[in-house]
Amino acid sequence: MKQFVCRVATIENLTPTVYRIVLALPEPIEFQAGQYIQVVMGERDKRPFSIASCPSKTSELELHVGATPDNPYAMEVLQKMRDTGAITIEAPLGNAWLRGDSERPLILIAGGTGFSYTWSILQAHLRSDSKRPVTLYWGGRKPEDLYLDKQLQELSDRHANMHYRPVVEHAPETWHGAQGLVHHAVMAEQTDLNEADIYVAGRFEMVRVIRDAFHAQGLPLTQLYGDALAFI
Repeated sequence: MKQFVCRVATIENLTPTVYRIVLALPEPIEFQAGQYIQVVMGERDKRPFSIASCPSKTSELELHVGATPDNPYAMEVLQKMRDTGAITIEAPLGNAWLRGDSERPLILIAGGTGFSYTWSILQAHLRSDSKRPVTLYWGGRKPEDLYLDKQLQELSDRHANMHYRPVVEHAPETWHGAQGLVHHAVMAEQTDLNEADIYVAGRFEMVRVIRDAFHAQGLPLTQLYGDALAFI
């Protein structure tokens, strides 16, 4: 893990409150699918964000950041990027990366912008030679929150070993996916959780509920990955 002063190459809206940010690094780095960075706001103020990029030796990192006026944690980072055009980060960090040596099917579970964590893992898996099945469950409050829904549908159509399950809490009649909480959709469809490797990202409360519910259904905690698990 090193510190880098990065140029902010891109800030663009994915939704009215979610931003795609591309950071230009001063030198290439290598990272694992599922790792994250910390934005250094002060000596004792470091804020983590998942890397959305597909792993490679790269000079750019992509982030998906949800920022609203009532969320100063992220909004202050976004404002600093806009004001200065640069940011100091620490990278790479995290131990919840894709275990490519496993033969178990993968289940990826994302809530909101926790998708960025699963997006990196999904891209890395699909670009590998592995034929392991991978199912992505992405939950949001409404369909518009699933900002890469169409692209994920197209990926699922192209890859026989990939399945995409969008889940929203408040769905219109025309909605094509599941309705409710994302972990309920997983539990309704996946009867043998103990046979899978599960990667999860989202609010700490969501990850805690998933950990407890899935473990109660027989999932060994050694097959559950997510950096939030170290803090709950």
